[in-house]
Amino acid sequence: MMDWDEVRPKVANTITIGEPLHHLSVSDLEERLAALREEISRVERELAAKRAHTEAAAALFKR
Repeated sequence: MMDWDEVRPKVANTITIGEPLHHLSVSDLEERLAALREEISRVERELAAKRAHTEAAAALFKR
């Protein structure tokens, strides 16, 4: 017998910037804050990598 919960794709929790927060519990707010902090870190790492790539390319082509 197949378990349909295993077959269905998981729905990702999405965060919409600016959405009302009053309906969220303290636990929900803490989880949201942790997710946002992780996303900020992920974006900062990608930005640093792209800047390093741009600087390396500029140094290579600069004469």
